[in-house]
Amino acid sequence: MFRRLKSLPSLERRFVYLLFATAIAFCIYLIYALTNDVSDSSQDVIRVKHQLLNHLLKSTNPPRTLSGISPEMPLNKPQEDRNLKTASQLPKRITLSSKFLQFRHPSVHSQKFTGPENDHQKRIVEAFLHAWKAYKKYAWGHDEFRPISKSFQEWITMGLTIVDSLDTIFIMGLRQEFEVARQWVTESLNYDHNGEVQLFEVTIRVLGGLLSAFHLSGEKVFLEKAEELGNKFMPCFRGGTKIPCNRINLHRAEPSFIEISTAETGSIQLEFTDLSRCTNDSKFESAVNAISWHLHGLKKMDGLVSHFINPFQGVLHVTAPVSFGASADSYYEYLLKQWIQTGKTKDWLKNDYLEAIEGMKKHLLRRSKPSGFAFVGSLTSMSPLASFRSEMEHLTCFLPGTLALGVIHGLDSSHLQLAAELAESCYKMYESMPTGLSPEIATFSTDPSSEREIGTTYNSRYNIHRPETVESLFYMYRATGDQKYRDYAWKIFEAFEKYTRLDEGYAGISNVEAPHNVGFKDKMETFYLAETLKYLYLMFSDNPHLLPLDKYVFNTEAHPLPVFSV
Repeated sequence: MFRRLKSLPSLERRFVYLLFATAIAFCIYLIYALTNDVSDSSQDVIRVKHQLLNHLLKSTNPPRTLSGISPEMPLNKPQEDRNLKTASQLPKRITLSSKFLQFRHPSVHSQKFTGPENDHQKRIVEAFLHAWKAYKKYAWGHDEFRPISKSFQEWITMGLTIVDSLDTIFIMGLRQEFEVARQWVTESLNYDHNGEVQLFEVTIRVLGGLLSAFHLSGEKVFLEKAEELGNKFMPCFRGGTKIPCNRINLHRAEPSFIEISTAETGSIQLEFTDLSRCTNDSKFESAVNAISWHLHGLKKMDGLVSHFINPFQGVLHVTAPVSFGASADSYYEYLLKQWIQTGKTKDWLKNDYLEAIEGMKKHLLRRSKPSGFAFVGSLTSMSPLASFRSEMEHLTCFLPGTLALGVIHGLDSSHLQLAAELAESCYKMYESMPTGLSPEIATFSTDPSSEREIGTTYNSRYNIHRPETVESLFYMYRATGDQKYRDYAWKIFEAFEKYTRLDEGYAGISNVEAPHNVGFKDKMETFYLAETLKYLYLMFSDNPHLLPLDKYVFNTEAHPLPVFSV
């Protein structure tokens, strides 16, 4: 054959050589493709199949190469680091089927939100309007209302109360208020303020609020504003590791890669994933998938993480506290909710969640004495010698609801009993206080001779309308139908009305143990309108299928986003 090649004219011989080279290159490509795993993230599927983002590949565990790390979502820290799993600890290689699962993006739900159906809902809507009218009168277009000074304050300069409240207004059937808010978003919402904002806070409140408003109303302006914001956030995902920026100047496109909490790192995935599915632009979901993949690979303490991550090395601070409260809470919440949102196709997220719950039961779950109230405390570090703190943050009270949500979606049914016990304890944090309102942090005594089983500390006696307990009561009611959860929620609402309502708007209070001198704070939190009142309204709906939990998943700011059907 080679003699014949040599006998060919020079031009024809070069053409044959080119064909041989092309054939060899194609064979090498096929061998590489068959011997390397394809990641289960939607971005990887796009790269392989060149299809739209609505394709995901189901896998039991995230695939790894023989070296232990996916080439598409690398763990950017050497494996000898104590915070990363070694190759032997990571899941074995798996063979992927060539069959793809088609995802259907849910259209705007056919439900109609016609307004309050009963006296309880009417009271809750009246409370919302009392807050809304005060904001509109004194702080319209600004971030937050100051109810004592009758003024406003800026935080992110995006009309935060408006955007955070959009879906609450729509769900409550307040069409006139919704139209006014929609018009403000259309004409005035921009991201040109020359100052730093937190990626996490703006994502869960503004991006989540806009996406939820889009899904519920079908108004495209909300999606357009969400996509614009998502694009401005992209520099946050271009650091030296997969850990995103903490803050960013959106005007200058300048991110700050400083120390960031684990909750902030792991609680932006629902929003950016939804943005990709809505826009068919894979870059948003790809960015947050890489973060989740990286967090999955970190070495943890029986599934538990510490509060902070080094953004330059991408590893957990082993000396930082461990808890289910501030700086860690929504990391655990989003493990479960990402699995639900993406059609239960990413079992490695579910497994991380289940491992974390077992770790919580082993290291953080305790019972008070003498009554035996279950509570989730904290450790001072990830060290085996760390001290345990017998206290539970109000923020930790998201956990009973998350446990109940997992059971609703088919996870371990024993979690519902634990959820019920923790929900009871969270309610006791309210009931045991003279005002009927929970402190920011409650102490739980494990000494049977103690005079007080549930107490407070000097600097944690305040209440700022946090939603976590009523959120969990909502999930518990949806999971069990037990009327007591509605009763608990109504008592909390009545305590808010009695001790935090002013002539115009609402204010947080400084001391839940001083009913005659609560000490009003000069701030009305946006999450009172976005979360607390929304969960209360949904709990008292006559329609048990209003925003059904198999069709929607609520982000950590209570903005409902659709679950993607396989």
